[in-house]
Amino acid sequence: MPETPIEPRKTPRQARSAETVRAILEAAARILETKGFDGYNTNAVAELAGVSIGSLYQYFPGKDALTAGLIQREKAQLLEDVTAIEITDPRSALCAVIAACAAHQMRRPALARLLDFEELRLPLHDQQSHAENSLTAALASILRLLPGPLPDRLDTTAADCLAIIKGINDAAGERGETDMAGLEKRVKRAVFGYLGLDISIAI
Repeated sequence: MPETPIEPRKTPRQARSAETVRAILEAAARILETKGFDGYNTNAVAELAGVSIGSLYQYFPGKDALTAGLIQREKAQLLEDVTAIEITDPRSALCAVIAACAAHQMRRPALARLLDFEELRLPLHDQQSHAENSLTAALASILRLLPGPLPDRLDTTAADCLAIIKGINDAAGERGETDMAGLEKRVKRAVFGYLGLDISIAI
């Protein structure tokens, strides 16, 4: 169970407040990826962000809330990257989704690995459901345009593809892999194979 509530105390409504939250979250990310859990605490985050501990607590009631905010930030960035993909050719768009997910895992691998662990520990069901539903919908919009008959349950097929992508990426993160091109290639083989598509188009 989390040590403190994980919901933010308040949502920043002014540009200055939003900048303060961004600075706090980035400081949290830097400490996690450089010092790990041992060096990760609200005092260290506030110091690196250049804010008082009181200012940090205005937005995040504790370390777990801070971590939840960081997970939400990373998921929002991934979703933004995926939804920005132009679907001119569905196979190319599918490859672009796979590449975006691999880049998300490998851009800051130490941070991604620790956040994957925390995501399992914290009760983030609503956040996870929203992110996964949005990513599944984005994948379904691509799969709908593939040549040939549509799957009987398009949403289920899209969810399966997302599970394949996430499973391979998370496993690569746990092993500390840093080869993004190799990761992309493996995920493409798995997803294209599941869909019965010609893998030579993707690699």
